Amino acid sequence: MSKIEVKDLYLIFGSKHKQALELVKEGMSKDKVLEKTKCTVAVKDANFSIEQGEIFVVMGLSGSGKSSLIRCFNRLNEPTAGSILLDGKDVIKMNDDQLRQLRRTEMSMVFQHFGLLPHRSVLANTAFGLEIQGVPEAESYEKAREMIKTVGLEGYEDMMTGELSGGMQQRVGLARALTTNPEILLMDEAFSALDPLIRTNMQDELIELQRKLKKTIVFITHDLDEALKLGDRIAILKDGKIVQIGTPEEILVNPADDYVRAFVENVDRSMIVTASSLMFKNTGKLILEKDGPSLALRRMREMGVNRLPVVDRENVFLGFVRDNDVVELKKKDDRDLKKILISDVMPKVAPDTPAADLLPLFIDKQLPLPVVDDDGKLLGVAVHSSVIAEVTGRDREEIIEIKNSGGL
Repeated sequence: MSKIEVKDLYLIFGSKHKQALELVKEGMSKDKVLEKTKCTVAVKDANFSIEQGEIFVVMGLSGSGKSSLIRCFNRLNEPTAGSILLDGKDVIKMNDDQLRQLRRTEMSMVFQHFGLLPHRSVLANTAFGLEIQGVPEAESYEKAREMIKTVGLEGYEDMMTGELSGGMQQRVGLARALTTNPEILLMDEAFSALDPLIRTNMQDELIELQRKLKKTIVFITHDLDEALKLGDRIAILKDGKIVQIGTPEEILVNPADDYVRAFVENVDRSMIVTASSLMFKNTGKLILEKDGPSLALRRMREMGVNRLPVVDRENVFLGFVRDNDVVELKKKDDRDLKKILISDVMPKVAPDTPAADLLPLFIDKQLPLPVVDDDGKLLGVAVHSSVIAEVTGRDREEIIEIKNSGGL
């Protein structure tokens, strides 16, 4: 079971929200609903799940409904219809006491403009959530000091928050949210008010914190680069409707429609797209202990290649054989491919290796890159032309044509 499951969720602002809901379900557009009922459709039929320990990013342009959506999770916005299941329990059906407990212990929020208490010190701000829970001051301050150290603010405990930079204030906000040890962290445009350099640093720190704490994080942003950097998966919203959910690579490689395509067209794909997307899975691989030169030549002709990867019976990659060497072996009436096996020539790469890191590996090499898992088992091969096409943005056929003409 997923940590969070959102089912058939609608959020409509306005006094005639029930009438508006029926119109939306009948297929009326957001603009038409507004014209007819004076109601704003903020979230429309959202369905998705979030896994334990995942950074799930919700992104879209201003007015797309992303902040409205995240505020349904802790019912700062009351959904019009649908359900939000947290470990199987519907947040929307919780009574006041249950909701209060949820906000205090299970779910914390980090806001865009910090939301700190200016008359309190860094330490007192960080301990505030525990204070609300009724935790004794000595215990709450001890836990707050631990979290202040975790976010890199040790030594600033007694300073007033107004004396800190924007980035440091946001660290205080993050420490305050984490001090109660919530299972879920909601971050609503948490870094968007920061200067670019500070914002980048905070993104890096969040990634490092997540490695240690493994929280379930729902992160809202309008910035695609931030979404691609932080998100294990990304949901893209348009007019309150989710148009695509996927990993950063899935969204870049297979945008769902023109709207998503326009979002990603200027992204440096070479840093996101990995060997797993570029590799050819149908490699025509040969099994060293089983296959001979006749089968190797037939597969090479069928596939139009001049080399094939060789594996053992457990599919562990061993090396490549070339067509000329196979022909000579066959002439000798010898079936032992081991005699012509080219091993340790090309480095083996992991499936999550970015395309930009693959290209230098081809320098002065004539063979493909074997893509292997943690056990060394062959997943596929990445060829030079496909990697160059991804890094340069050229069509693969164009790359092949340039290469054949001596240009590459």
